[in-house]
Amino acid sequence: MIKDIPVRKVENLAIAVVPRLEHEEDHEFFWDTYLINLKEEPIYSVLVNSRGYGILEGEQRKTSTLRYFWDKIEPKSAVRVEPVQKSVLQLANEYWISFSYHNYLYDKKYVFVAGSLESANFTEIPLLQRKGVMIR
Repeated sequence: MIKDIPVRKVENLAIAVVPRLEHEEDHEFFWDTYLINLKEEPIYSVLVNSRGYGILEGEQRKTSTLRYFWDKIEPKSAVRVEPVQKSVLQLANEYWISFSYHNYLYDKKYVFVAGSLESANFTEIPLLQRKGVMIR
C-alpha cells in the first residue's frame, strides 16, 4: 500500500542561479544555474527538468521544458545545469530534480518565484565562492 512506501526528505542538495562574472563570455546576457551536491557521497542517475512560466510584458509566457542528465555527481561539487537569459529572470523558474542515493530514488521541485532572481536576494553560494540566489 502507498502508506508503506517511505517518504524521505531531500537534504544537502541545492540549486543556485548566479550572474556570470564580467570576464565570462556573454556576461551581459546570461546567468547560470548550478546543481550543488553538498553531501559527503556522490549521487547517481541525476535528472533535471527545467522550465519557466509567468507573465512577461503583460503576456502569459512559458519557456521550453529542458532535460539534463548526469550518471554521477561527485560529493561536495557543483555542476552547471544551464544558462538563463536575463530576459526571462522575471518569470518563475522551476527545476525538478530526481536522483538515486543509497539505492533510494529521491525527487524535489525547486521554484524561483517570479522576481526572486535579483541582487537583493543574493547570498554566498557554497563551493562556488560567488553570490547568487540559492534554494536548498
